[in-house]
Amino acid sequence: MRYHRIISIGAHSLDAELMGGPLMIRYAQQGAHCTFCHVTQGRLERPDAAEEEKAAYLEQIRLENQKAARAMLCDVKACGYLSSQLPPVSEFAGIIKEYLQDEKADLVITHARGTLHPRHYYVYEAVTSAVRQLQSEGMKIRLLYGENCEDLAGFAPTRYVPLTEEQKRIWFEGLEQYAIFNGKVNDMPYKEYYNAMGKVRAVEIDSEGFVKAYMDAPYLDTEI
Repeated sequence: MRYHRIISIGAHSLDAELMGGPLMIRYAQQGAHCTFCHVTQGRLERPDAAEEEKAAYLEQIRLENQKAARAMLCDVKACGYLSSQLPPVSEFAGIIKEYLQDEKADLVITHARGTLHPRHYYVYEAVTSAVRQLQSEGMKIRLLYGENCEDLAGFAPTRYVPLTEEQKRIWFEGLEQYAIFNGKVNDMPYKEYYNAMGKVRAVEIDSEGFVKAYMDAPYLDTEI
């Protein structure tokens, strides 16, 4: 299958890159237009943070978004919502549907259903609804759920994507543009997890090297 317009939609910065990065790097190298879409903008969690600190943090995230996308041969879109001010799921599904339609997207990657994070589930619901509506209207668009360390309940890979050493290097160099990935925000061992993940997925398919897993979303097949 050859895709030309790919969009990875994540609830927060880094999510879209963790889920969609490997596949998007592969297709970007083949000339596809690939975009990381971040639904929420993030914020400082400290209640005593001054407005100047909050503004500086948002600028840091914006720059990290851009640097990560550029490193992975992609571009970036920020929806700019605060987590506490997201519109109803049905309304956001309509917004995403219009965006995907305008962009003529033929592949979308987002969160899987079995997540421990409410914003991830919100994005899963909205994106899945939007893509299903577009498919029912005849648009040729595919939806995949990307592997994410917070979305693993019921995640059953149906597609395995092997990465070359160059593609793996590009992916990790992009991820490393984020302070959070480098352990400077919390103690989640992102590097260790995703390095191990690629090796485990390779073992599952009796392959050497590094492999990224995806799960196909169910969709209405009108061509049977």
